[in-house]
Amino acid sequence: MTDYAALLLPDKGQPAHDLHLVNADGYEEWLKSRPDRERALLAAQKFAGKGYEVAILPGDKPEEWSAVLGVADPESLSSWCLAKAAETLPGGSYRVAGRDPGPAAFGWLTAQYRFDRYKQEPDPSEPRVLLSGEAGRIDSLVAEAAATDLVRTLVNLPAEDMGPAELQQEAEKIAAAGVAAMEVTSGASLEEGYPMIAAVGRAAPKDRRPRLIELHWGNPEHPKIAVVGKGVCFDTGG
Repeated sequence: MTDYAALLLPDKGQPAHDLHLVNADGYEEWLKSRPDRERALLAAQKFAGKGYEVAILPGDKPEEWSAVLGVADPESLSSWCLAKAAETLPGGSYRVAGRDPGPAAFGWLTAQYRFDRYKQEPDPSEPRVLLSGEAGRIDSLVAEAAATDLVRTLVNLPAEDMGPAELQQEAEKIAAAGVAAMEVTSGASLEEGYPMIAAVGRAAPKDRRPRLIELHWGNPEHPKIAVVGKGVCFDTGG
């Protein structure tokens, strides 16, 4: 799993490349305030301030370069406004100029997801680290990215390595980490209580048969919310 905690850090004034946010409507006005060399370089990169465009700007020193990003609205960032930049910029540390990244930090993190379980050599690319002045939001954003990572990995794993038993093992890890109660219905109990689920998998070997996995957590006195998911380990065409 990607170490998302290392990709979103508190902004303590440490060196970082600035990310300037513009949109197509305000780009020309913003461009007037930039020096000639930046305008020439942006024109050469055919940057127009459109969504998800990324361009590099020179600095006074070679290590002081920055980047300009096209977004829909620089004043109201969505979860995905910085995702493209996190995929394409060189490794290093970055901060959004003049504001905190807010919800866009989620896209920055999840854009760096890599599924390399079966690669002999890991991805050699350097991490792109984002700095945030909202230190209190970092833990929750990292947790959301890690949860998304887990789901994507479970989906990407082939049935050979992620059958019902393996999915149960992953659920057991979640239960242990989140102090949740876990209940698994299988075998005769599944045939009795959920005959249609049992019928679908009756031809499977014993260690590959279906099961119903339930996780219960939270304060029992609070209103109950049920999240139902279908873990399809074999037939992905349904």
